[in-house]
Amino acid sequence: MQFPGVLRFTMRVPWLTTASPWFLPILQWNPPALASRRAVRILNYMVQYSQARFDAAFAALSDVTRRGVLEQLGRADASITDLAELFQMTLTGMKKHVGVLERAGLVSTEKVGRVRTCRLGLRRLQAEAAWIERYHRLWAARFDELDKLVEELKEKEKVDGRRKKQ
Repeated sequence: MQFPGVLRFTMRVPWLTTASPWFLPILQWNPPALASRRAVRILNYMVQYSQARFDAAFAALSDVTRRGVLEQLGRADASITDLAELFQMTLTGMKKHVGVLERAGLVSTEKVGRVRTCRLGLRRLQAEAAWIERYHRLWAARFDELDKLVEELKEKEKVDGRRKKQ
């Protein structure tokens, strides 16, 4: 008997015969039959909302060198050669870092002659900061509730301890 939304096991191993008592389970998802198509569309829309933009920005910010490049460009524009010397890297390595920042929209480059100058991009991180702030408020509220619960348990423990002494 199959239940909707339950994992089922099947076997597909060419070197095993069908008469063999051994099997290797392979996980397969049996999607729930009760889910409507409309609900799935809404869920997919919510999952895909701004995901690529956030992923690119957070991926770019995940590296210490790229964060340093952004900090340096916040002070003044610089060429890739200058940045490579500052961070003691090869030109190829710095070009790759700048490329990641450029794809995320955090840096823009302009080539004049043989020199490629980097500057901070037009895109700011307001959406990412708002996303982080939303989760900060959520976790702060959860920790406040946890603190209240711990305080209640401590008070209850004190009261129970007094009753046992009497």
